[in-house]
Amino acid sequence: MSIKAKLKRLKPHLSHESTLVDIDPDHQVQNKNEIPFIEMWEKEGVYPYYFEGDFCLIREKEFPIGQKHGIYTFSQFYQAVEAWNSSNMHHPLSAAGHQPEQFFFFDTETTGLGGGTGNTIFILGHASIAGDKVRLKQHILPHPGAEVPLYKSFLDSVNYKTMATYNGKSFDWPQVKTRHTLIRDQVPKLPPFGHFDLYHASRRLWKHKLERLKLSIVEKKVLGVERKDDLPGFLAPMIYFDFIDTKNPEGMLAVLKHNETDILSLISLYTHLSFQILGIDKGQSAREIYEVGRWFSQLGEASSAKKAFTSISHGKTIDALQAKHALAYEYKKQKNWTEASKAWREVVSHNNFELKIEACIELAKIYEHRTKNIVEALEFTKMAELYYEEKLHSSVKYDEILIRLQRLNRKLNTRN
Repeated sequence: MSIKAKLKRLKPHLSHESTLVDIDPDHQVQNKNEIPFIEMWEKEGVYPYYFEGDFCLIREKEFPIGQKHGIYTFSQFYQAVEAWNSSNMHHPLSAAGHQPEQFFFFDTETTGLGGGTGNTIFILGHASIAGDKVRLKQHILPHPGAEVPLYKSFLDSVNYKTMATYNGKSFDWPQVKTRHTLIRDQVPKLPPFGHFDLYHASRRLWKHKLERLKLSIVEKKVLGVERKDDLPGFLAPMIYFDFIDTKNPEGMLAVLKHNETDILSLISLYTHLSFQILGIDKGQSAREIYEVGRWFSQLGEASSAKKAFTSISHGKTIDALQAKHALAYEYKKQKNWTEASKAWREVVSHNNFELKIEACIELAKIYEHRTKNIVEALEFTKMAELYYEEKLHSSVKYDEILIRLQRLNRKLNTRN
């Protein structure tokens, strides 16, 4: 029966929370000739790893550093790391202090999407750069009783300072820790890692244009990666269960290819995110620059935030207006009331009611509390009230505007 036919037969039984049925792990395998379909495995660069009477399978593959994956070659990752090391910019994705060879791009395939001990990892995949090659290594669980050799082979391969994943902080690495806990007396300890989770960075930069932030979507819409005849990720658990039943690696080879693409995409994604944050990407959109600026602002990197906002703050587009508004807030943080007032006055001069109302309120605050100009404060508060009445769904509460009006009128009457 073909793998497609098997998938069709098994599809009704697919569950993302499926668990594996334990089988007897006490059989001793010492000879590769005892491994079913070993010839098929070997043709695909897969070989057995033996440990304490059992085995896992390992697939290794190399890619030239000049190979393209989407819009980038792997060699451009070197440029990204070098740029970080040449920059004095502080950022969670900064590779400053690291060398390209120290990075560890990591992804797993599991029997379900839930956490806990009922979810089994059946592929531990990772890649690193060594000289003019990208080296990929995938550790495969041939049956549920083989987690000791699986993790032993994996941990023997791990010598890296910095791990890059896609949602790995929330899923992949916690799952590794959970499974490792069950066999920790038989395998080496998990090494400490730095961790770059590229999912959260992607969400910051592209949530404005992508409804879903799955890696496959980011690949296609942002990185220009086109998967051909790729296996949908949600089918991987079902294929693994079928593999456990039949031992035929046909379907598993497709899962390994899917995992391979995921891992290689992490290299291109880290490169692209770095080029965006560092301002190297010449094709960066104004909205992307704005989102980078917002990220710097939240990190307290005022200089980098102002640089990003200033670069796109000219003109009458919504991106320019939002950048000008954000720039005004940066000046406010620095208590530069003159520049903040100047920027917000420019925002008020444009026809975006939402931002005009916020800018009027901020100007009213400055004139009331900083320059003590009650007349100007009252004038901008009245403008905010007028704009609110023209755009009733503004995020600024009308009651707040009225309270400010009442207070300023009292202050003005007291002075008079």
